Amino acid sequence: MSTIILAVVVSVAGFIWVHLNRETRRNSLETVPPSEIPTPVKPLNLKRIVLRTLFVMLAITALLGFGFYRYVTSGGMIARQNPPAFEAYLAGKLVNLGIPAEARLLKNPLASSGSAADITTGRELYQKNCEVCHGFDGSGKTNAGSGLYPPPTRLRGMETARRTDGELFYLIRQGIRNTGMPGWQLPDRDTWQLVLYVRNLPIASDFSTAVRPPDARLSKARYVGSLACAVCHAQVYERWKTTRMANVVRDPKIHPDAIIPDLSKPDPLVHFSIADIDFVYGSKWKQRYFKKIGDDYYPLQAQWDVTHKKWRNYFVKDDWWVSLYPPDNMKRPTSATCDGCHSVNFDISTKTVTEWNVGCEKCHGPGSAHVQQPVSATIVNPARLDYVQANDTCIQCHSQGRPLTNPIEDRNYDWPVGFHVGRRLQDYWKLEDHKLGETTFTHFSDGTAHKNRMQGNDFVTSQMYTHGVSCFTCHDPHGDQIEGMLRKPANSLCLDCHGPRSPNGPHSLTIEEHTHHKVGSTGSECVACHMPKIAQTLGDVNVRSHTFRFISPTKTDSSKVPNACNVCHTDQSTAWTSRALQTWKEQSPWRMAQ
Repeated sequence: MSTIILAVVVSVAGFIWVHLNRETRRNSLETVPPSEIPTPVKPLNLKRIVLRTLFVMLAITALLGFGFYRYVTSGGMIARQNPPAFEAYLAGKLVNLGIPAEARLLKNPLASSGSAADITTGRELYQKNCEVCHGFDGSGKTNAGSGLYPPPTRLRGMETARRTDGELFYLIRQGIRNTGMPGWQLPDRDTWQLVLYVRNLPIASDFSTAVRPPDARLSKARYVGSLACAVCHAQVYERWKTTRMANVVRDPKIHPDAIIPDLSKPDPLVHFSIADIDFVYGSKWKQRYFKKIGDDYYPLQAQWDVTHKKWRNYFVKDDWWVSLYPPDNMKRPTSATCDGCHSVNFDISTKTVTEWNVGCEKCHGPGSAHVQQPVSATIVNPARLDYVQANDTCIQCHSQGRPLTNPIEDRNYDWPVGFHVGRRLQDYWKLEDHKLGETTFTHFSDGTAHKNRMQGNDFVTSQMYTHGVSCFTCHDPHGDQIEGMLRKPANSLCLDCHGPRSPNGPHSLTIEEHTHHKVGSTGSECVACHMPKIAQTLGDVNVRSHTFRFISPTKTDSSKVPNACNVCHTDQSTAWTSRALQTWKEQSPWRMAQ
């Protein structure tokens, strides 16, 4: 409608200007001597000008009216469409014009402290009032949002990022006329808490560019190493280089502190010295040691148990590839079993790498084109891939499986040879098979991961995965101080999307009522029940499941899958757990019986 009105105004103004300009030129001739007047000048006829103007106005109005009629009757008034670019631009300018100058200058009084309590309250207000249209992540991709005209503002977009806190406060309080945005009459503190939470919305994949074909420059790109990225992305690089991703593989000659145990103390399992160690692998749960022979590395026979501070034997006997290699560590090269995941651009022919560890290009692909022309089109950003490819960025290494084409050049590999981000992992890698009802080295009988490095095998079976959540929704691959490289404390991450009485659950009035544990206690943590530590990494040290399913004690009895309750309450039986769960009124007895 705004476009039509503007067109009428411009047309009429133009018509009047032309006629007035013509009459002005005629009148100017009156000052010229009669001998120099080429033709007679007609007297000014205002009546004719008015009639012509009215006629043109009526004609334009009729034409636009007919066009508007056709626009309306052909579906032009439905909400499921995007506003024309000009209308969106004009509307945005009008909204900005309507915000008082004094409102723009307001500062969020809660911003300096940014307390977890205020963010949590802001999240609850957002879930109650805003999420139905704007979505849990501010993307506006909801059932309600997709049916609004104009569509909800992308709260994670640049339009919102550029706004001051005062502008956001004003728009939340006053709303925006002729849109679906109401004016929320909340107390000032509540409104500021909402503003604070909008600044802390959860991360999710942005699939807006997923349909675009890859840039031709990417196909010719070469690997350049993470240092080339540091030139422009210094802050990200500084965070990343302190992570375990960047330090899984270390050369003790360059990093003497890399070796955790004291090798000067004798141990019956250790038959090597520091001089034999060319690479150190790991530092969190276990540490392994590799010796270089020729152009390959081979694992030494002992590993350090970081948790228990003791030596353990290291000899793989259960993985699928064991029968294909001799029962001798010195005949099991790490180039086939390890190195492809712990390096960037491992070349199986030359056994060379662009760099060891999980560098920038492991997740973003070859970077030479981006170095030459640093624009978004010249690099792969997993956040802009569809949810399958986005998650495959991590699943390529965090999964148990095998290449589709083994053997490759007469050798069997335990990593996806030939894959890099931007390609389809399914063309290179097959997740480990499992038959329901069988407990194996890799899986429990229900298909849950039995061992470490199976986060991908678990995650693809979860509802999180099918709803488009990505690994980096929760984890920051560039590094964070929180354990597990989480973006926020675990409960904060979960409650970004879930909360009491929310459509996503839990459906109880409070978190305490849902968990039956005191708020702040270990038992009240979301991950305690939905991500129990049941996947073995070394001895009795386990890592968290990533199916997010609650496992009942009945399932433990029937399928031998550990349940979260008895993982914590080790002194109690599954019968005790079943009786306790029967008193939880908000839990389905039918679900607990499965």
